[in-house]
Amino acid sequence: MSDRSKLVGSIRSICTDTLDANSEFKAEQFEGSGNTVLNYRIHTPKEIKQQQTYPLFLVMHGAGERGKDNNKHIQKSFGPLEILAYARANKTEVIIIAPQVPEGQKWVNAPWDGRVHVMPTEPSQCMQLTIELIKQSINTLPVNRNRAYVTGISMGGFGAWDIIQRHPTLFAASMPICGGGDVKLAHTIKHIPIWNFHGDKDKTVPVKYSREMIAALKQSGGNPLYTEYKGVGHNSWEQTYTDPKVMQWLFEQKKIVLL
Repeated sequence: MSDRSKLVGSIRSICTDTLDANSEFKAEQFEGSGNTVLNYRIHTPKEIKQQQTYPLFLVMHGAGERGKDNNKHIQKSFGPLEILAYARANKTEVIIIAPQVPEGQKWVNAPWDGRVHVMPTEPSQCMQLTIELIKQSINTLPVNRNRAYVTGISMGGFGAWDIIQRHPTLFAASMPICGGGDVKLAHTIKHIPIWNFHGDKDKTVPVKYSREMIAALKQSGGNPLYTEYKGVGHNSWEQTYTDPKVMQWLFEQKKIVLL
């Protein structure tokens, strides 16, 4: 068995055998501006060491994980557990924040049916709350400010594109999965390390969204990575989050200082 296969197995086995989402991720509520509230789960190191900072991962779920239970978006295959499993396998302490969108709302108030994606002028309520939550977390938790990351699946893939286009200096890297962004704003994020994923048989979020964003980034002078899985439908996140090469890439990125 190859080393890569062993680590893939390690990520999966740690998720299945030793990680309990409810004990690893504390349920919280964030009260934002305008008396609005956002449910979220957070994982922090069990022992915060003095003078030490930790990488922060923002994980944005898909449409199927919306609700008010503050639970189903942190279950296996949606990202939080896999990121924690990789960190544990590599003896790394991390902070992971996973907000939950209420039923009927979106990270980005735009369709994902194949029409040209245009970023709305104002963020959705959930996105605004998430931005406030992340900024507060960076200021109040021992976060390594050069190692804040965002990833998301499907509806959350749109969210991952949206938040970096609204705040292009906040994150060290972004990993959108089967989502889409605004190609006219690609030049604003060309400096950000991005690895984008999509299945070529995706019937829920057309693969054209990813293809067009990658093309726009390259045309703007960016150097994004893009993986298009052959014969894969909408669940492309399952193999992405258990791929140790992908996780290694994400964990290794550091913020590029804009001059």
